[in-house]
Amino acid sequence: MQGNERHSDEFDGVYIVLCAGNQWRGVYRLVEGRCLTIGRESSNQIAVDDDRCSRRHCEIFFGPGGWLVRDLGSSNGTNVNGKKIARPTALSEGDLVKVGKSTFLYTHDISQPLSTDDIESLTAVDPPRTGAPDSGTHPEMETHADSEEALSGSEEFEPEILNRKSRSRYVEGQPEQGLRAGFAGLYRLVADMVTANDLKQLAVTVLSGLFDVVKPDIGAILLLPEPATGPGQASANDLRIMSFRAPDDAPYHRISDRLSDAALRQGDGTLSMNVGGEESSAGSFKTLESMNAQSVICAPIRDGDTIQGLVHLYSLSPDRALDNEALDFTLAVAEHMARIVARLREQAVLEEGLETARQVNQSLREMLEIESDLIGTSETMRILRDEIGRFAVSDATALVRGESGVGKELVARAVHFNSPRNKAPFVCLNCAALTETLLESELFGHEKGSFTGATERKIGKFEQADGGTLFLDEVGEMPLQIQAKFLRVLEGHAFERVGGHASVEVDVRVVAATNRDLEQAVRDGKFRRDLFFRLNILEIEVPPLRDRRNDIAELIPHFLERCSRKRAAGEKKFSSEALDLLMNYDWPGNVRELRNAVERAYAIAREDTISDTEIRFSTLEGNVPQPAETGEFKPLSMKEIEKRHIQATMHFTKWVKREAARVLGIERSTLDRKLKSYGIDRPDN
Repeated sequence: MQGNERHSDEFDGVYIVLCAGNQWRGVYRLVEGRCLTIGRESSNQIAVDDDRCSRRHCEIFFGPGGWLVRDLGSSNGTNVNGKKIARPTALSEGDLVKVGKSTFLYTHDISQPLSTDDIESLTAVDPPRTGAPDSGTHPEMETHADSEEALSGSEEFEPEILNRKSRSRYVEGQPEQGLRAGFAGLYRLVADMVTANDLKQLAVTVLSGLFDVVKPDIGAILLLPEPATGPGQASANDLRIMSFRAPDDAPYHRISDRLSDAALRQGDGTLSMNVGGEESSAGSFKTLESMNAQSVICAPIRDGDTIQGLVHLYSLSPDRALDNEALDFTLAVAEHMARIVARLREQAVLEEGLETARQVNQSLREMLEIESDLIGTSETMRILRDEIGRFAVSDATALVRGESGVGKELVARAVHFNSPRNKAPFVCLNCAALTETLLESELFGHEKGSFTGATERKIGKFEQADGGTLFLDEVGEMPLQIQAKFLRVLEGHAFERVGGHASVEVDVRVVAATNRDLEQAVRDGKFRRDLFFRLNILEIEVPPLRDRRNDIAELIPHFLERCSRKRAAGEKKFSSEALDLLMNYDWPGNVRELRNAVERAYAIAREDTISDTEIRFSTLEGNVPQPAETGEFKPLSMKEIEKRHIQATMHFTKWVKREAARVLGIERSTLDRKLKSYGIDRPDN
């Protein structure tokens, strides 16, 4: 390689992948500031021999908001996801661009499987012609891709194999004189390989080392989703690109499937010449043969009988043709890489298991922390416990309803830990605390590059809760756009991560909670009717604290004991006057407000006995209707009560939102949303 050439050796980037049927055929890297054109003329970055394609058919360019595709006045138009575009159209992860008989996938992650139903359906059927071919072509012209041979991929160049080897001289006996310099390069590369933390980093490291020593023009590391331990267990179609490297603007083309399949089947590395890439059913493209590929190395990443993938290297210059020594070095590197790939895959499985165990552990710790909050000997609590016990054995979706602060999450946890799923994770998500995009990502996960800030793959709450229970708090706040996708998953359908192609199936029980009037939300068109009925199979109503006032006497010492344990301080108790205050207050914030009041009093009390003067109640006026003899009754809606309560709390905390959210027992983002909804602004003074 020349020193001034730039390579696409980093995995991060944006790519256009040529697809044929359910296979990928070529990978083109998009570079900001450079426009990629597609058409019949040879001057296009992607030249297509297709009579349905115009000379300059369309272009993909970087503009405001990201990458866009624009039709250049072609005769037959450009389609995105099956729809013809009339103006520049923004591209998103997984979009399919159809140009004549060619289909291109837009993606940030070329290691993901490309054999999706969408690709197969859109590449299998050609769109009807909507215009005549450009001048210079004839309607009766049949391109190479129209024949059965092209569809089957049988019109490929037969490679001339110069050498075939199963093992490298680097791992057999004493090193020969000519190999000693290579041994130094191999040692340095292996030393770098063992420091890799994941498969992508390993692939980039290996490819960089091969380019330093072997000096090909183009190369790629391809891995199988699962290792093949015998003949016939994997084919070229299973290979996923983990890293590729090419001169500036050059694409990576799929090499002969015959070479790849032979390497996977026999475990031999080959040095070949006269190598052509495979033609796609989409038309004739610039292949390895047309690029004057002089020589190709195809080496299995193999340790014993186990094959993890392949190394592809090819040279475009007759002056730098790959030779037998390059094949020996590549085989040696591939063998060392195979062992590291196996170790990293085992490590990933262990880390996934550890993460699952950590989540289960965390759920158990949280359960032990709060399980006794569902305490009380009142008849109301006895009925609630009885419902929890009966509903826990079922696997049906449950809806927990009640005012804010009554302990709906505690009920959901009790349902989970008394169910057959109790050894699997209990995962929580507050639907009101996130924007629509982030909520979808939290629920279903996302792929790297699917949106701004998505720097790596994220597993969603549904996958985290597989086998267990997913608790969705404030489900009534879920945006309508996400409700449809959520409903499909509830009905047992698979889903895809945001920006992903692979279907994900999970076994999850959903327990949802809300303090909203969902029936009214359905009537207002803010909540789907079908989703409401799907959630409301089992309903648990959690009573407010004022309806089980006798339980307050049991909750107070429980919260005091918790304060003492957390702070490792001495025990404290309330005076009789303080207890009277606590027992006679109506607790509009329910158990959460009682807990906060006890913790606040414990923290500010200087003596072991907490006096009534050290108890702070909400300054909300009219939060609960008072008896007539204590003053004039003022009828108020629940919204007005909540608005006044928030106003009083903000005044009490001197507009410190973090402290106000803690007192109210809600998330900071929820507080911001409610302040905006109620039009509550900070006073100028």
